[in-house]
Amino acid sequence: MKNTFYILIFNLLCLTSNAQPFVNNSLDYSVKQVEKTLALIPDKTKDIPRNINHDSTKWRFVNFRDWTSGFWPGTLWYLYEYNHDPKLKTEADHFSRLLTPLSSKPAFDHDLGFQIFCSFGNGYRNTKNPEYKKVILKTADVLATLYNPKAGTILSWPREVKKFGGHNTIIDNMLNLELLFWASKNGGSKKLYDIAVKHAETTMHNHFRPDFTSYHVVVYDTITGKRTKAVTHQGYADNSMWARGQSWAIYGFTMCFKETKKPEFLDFAQKVTDVYLKNLPADLIPYWDFNDPKIPNAPRDASAAAVTASALIDLSNYIKDPAKKKLYFDKAKAMLEELSSPRYQSGDKNSAILLHSTGHHPNGTEVDASINYADYYYVEALMKLRKKTK
Repeated sequence: MKNTFYILIFNLLCLTSNAQPFVNNSLDYSVKQVEKTLALIPDKTKDIPRNINHDSTKWRFVNFRDWTSGFWPGTLWYLYEYNHDPKLKTEADHFSRLLTPLSSKPAFDHDLGFQIFCSFGNGYRNTKNPEYKKVILKTADVLATLYNPKAGTILSWPREVKKFGGHNTIIDNMLNLELLFWASKNGGSKKLYDIAVKHAETTMHNHFRPDFTSYHVVVYDTITGKRTKAVTHQGYADNSMWARGQSWAIYGFTMCFKETKKPEFLDFAQKVTDVYLKNLPADLIPYWDFNDPKIPNAPRDASAAAVTASALIDLSNYIKDPAKKKLYFDKAKAMLEELSSPRYQSGDKNSAILLHSTGHHPNGTEVDASINYADYYYVEALMKLRKKTK
């Protein structure tokens, strides 16, 4: 027993000693890229960088209402946490505050967690600024207005109820539950916790095929709450494994276990992870959809890899089986090493951090592009790896 323990410790030490230089180099590189981007923003009173298309070097900018608006300030907060540069703190604070109106407007869709918790959430974690906390708590209450107790889930797209024929819930919504969990434990209503748990449980029962691959959209009858259909919106087909959707599931159920310690969430997180890992290409960066018939000539999705890497570092912390713990950690590290290679870092091609993400392939938008949420989860994963290996 003692020998096994010492072997495990030795293996972990080997992993940590190899990880640190690569992580710091990647974070230093990320700082340089965001500094370039900061110099390119035309109007800092409203413009937030979202994406750079593969045939361009110019950012497309969005306003605070865009679902991706929280990722840019969130990236700045993580990099401030890394190097404590007061200039980064000032910029992170500024771009976070642009999103403040979301805390007092009626809910446009479920993305309030992405928008507010990635920005103000990281800001509060770094500064404990009470103004940030107020915004987070108010926004959690706004998000909760989309909850349908009959369906047991949060409505994702109010504007699409007619199109989908009912109360629609997308797998992405799992990540917005973190806002509710946090608020319930930091001064908000305890009902927020119950909503988040019920949403996760309902999603676990209704959103997955027998092989634990995820549907993108599940539709419920608005009145009775019964599931009526399961379809895709951004994937290849209704029955295909859309890469980023599966990564949202991996991250979401891992986070739900962290917040609740419910063993069923930990078990499910492993099931949705294992089918994803089993079907990855050799370099561990998924094609945008695992079932695209054009593979290997289909575009990749670095954003899905970044989300998964971040989730796997957390998941490896909760697994008791040493072999599986090591597997998840090794895969996360290998994913980040590949994303940190010249094949995926933007370098001199543009001022984003990563290349080769896919946003909405069926619409032909942000295909093989640099996208702000890929950068965000990449930096987040690097910071997690840095803490784990420090």
